[in-house]
Amino acid sequence: MTPKLLIEFVQDVYQTKDFIPLHAPSFTSKEEDYVLETIRSSFVSSVGQFVNQFEQRIEQYTSSPRAIATVNGTAALHTALYMSGIRQGDLVLTQALTFVATCNAIHQLGAAPIFIDVSPISLGICPNATRRFLEEHAEICHQGCRLKSTGQMIKALLPMHTFGHPCQIDELLLVCQEWQLTLIEDAAESLGSLYKGKHTGTFGRFGALSFNGNKIITTGGGGMVLCADTQDGEHTKHVTTTAKVPHPFEFYHDELGFNYRLPNINAALGCAQIERLDQLIEAKRKLAKQYAQLFSRSPYQFIVEPDYAHSNYWLNAILCPDVSARNTLLEETNSQGVMTRPIWQLMHTLPMYSDALRGDLSYSEHIEAHLVNIPSSPIL
Repeated sequence: MTPKLLIEFVQDVYQTKDFIPLHAPSFTSKEEDYVLETIRSSFVSSVGQFVNQFEQRIEQYTSSPRAIATVNGTAALHTALYMSGIRQGDLVLTQALTFVATCNAIHQLGAAPIFIDVSPISLGICPNATRRFLEEHAEICHQGCRLKSTGQMIKALLPMHTFGHPCQIDELLLVCQEWQLTLIEDAAESLGSLYKGKHTGTFGRFGALSFNGNKIITTGGGGMVLCADTQDGEHTKHVTTTAKVPHPFEFYHDELGFNYRLPNINAALGCAQIERLDQLIEAKRKLAKQYAQLFSRSPYQFIVEPDYAHSNYWLNAILCPDVSARNTLLEETNSQGVMTRPIWQLMHTLPMYSDALRGDLSYSEHIEAHLVNIPSSPIL
């Protein structure tokens, strides 16, 4: 396997020698029809039938008791953390191998991340590494889980389902039970992914989805909070609509709230997109199978779903033999108009998180040095 062979394969699969993006949205006339309907109705902001419809469709698809639409995935995650009681000075266990929004949502509440290594099984936070960190650095007190060195409370565990591959949820739930932690899932990349037959984002108290333009379905910008409890869901909806108490004309807000509601025009796009979600997942899984065959006899390792999972294969990824091979692949593919990308720089290497507590991150560092994402747009 050489970069040239990968370039030729991708160009053949997508039937073009023009620029091939990493992940492009897919639209039909239905999206245009629904968006035009919102424009003609004049309900293009946060009031309109499509917002409620989109929430209901996500509830049905994920089997979540309640789903609350937000302006983007970061807002959904920020809301989930806030609703879980994360506040100034608290600590949240998460992975250093993630998109920066995961950590930004924690920081926006005045809390701080603790970085834990990821698992070779899922590329999500490792249950064994999480337990090791807690056994060494934490203790249970009458208030919950406390960091021994500072007395700060460790409130939550926040795994991210990397590239749509579900984390080892059962093991993580056991850690949460043993250490009195709230599980909050960053499922931004994993709409349509299943862990042992159950949708990601529905195992913790809250989960967060993203509908950014590069996700498996898009609303342009948008997110969703999945709530395990309907009462939590109603409270979440209240908080994301500036905590305004319903009244014919008075403006009264009874608690701190956020202006996070998804506009109706974006929800219209989402309603059309979700009608095709199963088709998109099927196409992406077919593409992943083709990639797996391509790399099966090469020094490049294609990242496959864990045995327990049914992944949406949001972004396909390979592990290169070494850093030099990774860099060569990145340079040659991008120079030929085939978009590839390295994984995100580890969070503790960024200036704003360089002082964060962390465990051993050996496998995360290995992944950062070897992984490349390759074109993943569904072929329909």
